[in-house]
Amino acid sequence: MEERKIIHVDMDAFYAAVEMRDHPEWRNLPLVVGRNPRQTGGRGVVATANYHARRYGIHSAMSTQKAWELCPHAVFKQPDFAKYKQVSQQIHTIFHEYTDIVEYVAFDEAYLDVTQNKKQLESAVAVAAAIRNDIKQVTGLNCSLGISYNKFMAKLASDYCKPAGNTVIDATDALAFLFPLPIAAFRGVGKKTLPKMLALNIQNGADLYQWKQADLIKEFGKFGYVLYERARGIDRRPVAATAQRKSVSSERTFDQPLTTRIEVTTELTKLAQRVTRELARHHLHGKTIVLKVRNSDYETFTKRITLADYGATEVGELVEEGQKLFDAIQATVIDVRLLGIGVTTLESIDYKDINLDLKL
Repeated sequence: MEERKIIHVDMDAFYAAVEMRDHPEWRNLPLVVGRNPRQTGGRGVVATANYHARRYGIHSAMSTQKAWELCPHAVFKQPDFAKYKQVSQQIHTIFHEYTDIVEYVAFDEAYLDVTQNKKQLESAVAVAAAIRNDIKQVTGLNCSLGISYNKFMAKLASDYCKPAGNTVIDATDALAFLFPLPIAAFRGVGKKTLPKMLALNIQNGADLYQWKQADLIKEFGKFGYVLYERARGIDRRPVAATAQRKSVSSERTFDQPLTTRIEVTTELTKLAQRVTRELARHHLHGKTIVLKVRNSDYETFTKRITLADYGATEVGELVEEGQKLFDAIQATVIDVRLLGIGVTTLESIDYKDINLDLKL
């Protein structure tokens, strides 16, 4: 079987990069893409931040009020989602000039299977170089590229050298790369799993490699099987765009009710992140945003808003619209036992018919 050639493309601080391209005077300043909390009464979340702002501890999904407290001299720029979508579509069009096997993980992140490529370039490295050059010429933006033989290794490669990195990991180099890698860098090892791993003295890839598959499954359930394979650089997942869905939503029930707006915004942001990831994975955008709220009396309230045009693919956009919908029912809801947000009236993003000069 021919070894797969996978490229992971990650646009570096995408929204901030677009704004710095259009406002060169901001390039050496901490920039936060999010509404200025001094103008919103402290409401709002950070869509992204440039690398200067990240040095102050600012990150996406943080409240803009917290970002301002960390760096009061930062530039706050209200998101321009129409502009970001137009640039993103330009980038996606470039991808499809090389391969139609593209899986969108997020609006600014994708996996490309270039085992065979449309331009008959001789290697994945050559394809990646051409894509990087095209993106730079068309949009003026940089990206980080990871090139490897599966999705897991390609993602690790793109994360390895940011921003504007270009890392290749061959199958013969995989273990040398994985062994010193901190265990927190392994996909799926999060806040709940990491403490348990450290308690078991699994601190890096080499430690994980020493464990038998049966023991990992005993400790971590089905995820143990995944961990066993990842420690060996194995990832069988294909790069694939999946079939269209009618709606994408995410909701959560809380043991302790949410009673403050900050709590609601924090949880709403987490739900919006899940929804936007699913939309990107299924190559969809939508027109209608739906908010679902249930109180401690088990009364359920649903509000929706229909946008003027297709969109609703960004975390910041979903959170802002979700907050407006929550405001409309807040007088009725004292505490929140269930919170959900979703997008309906979905449509496939057809890259063949995109007019790059069209204002979205």
